[in-house]
Amino acid sequence: MAEGADHKAVSENGKRITHQRRILIDVILAHNWSSCKEIYYEAVKRDPTIGVATVYRMMGALEELGVLKRNYSYSAPSIEESRERLGA
Repeated sequence: MAEGADHKAVSENGKRITHQRRILIDVILAHNWSSCKEIYYEAVKRDPTIGVATVYRMMGALEELGVLKRNYSYSAPSIEESRERLGA
């Protein structure tokens, strides 16, 4: 979905396109992020008034609109590191 279409989708679904939401949409669509915290750290560089809760709400709204899809990912360290940490 193109950037302008994302802004339009948000506004058509009853969400005002505030300055913070515009920044978040731009940040979110710029990369594939692994967490909301990463998005927050990038967004706060552009506008220090953006809060973590705003990022989570925006992610939820975009997911609800079908603009993005949540993807869960877990990774483990090497087998040796895992055994050391577990004391095995």
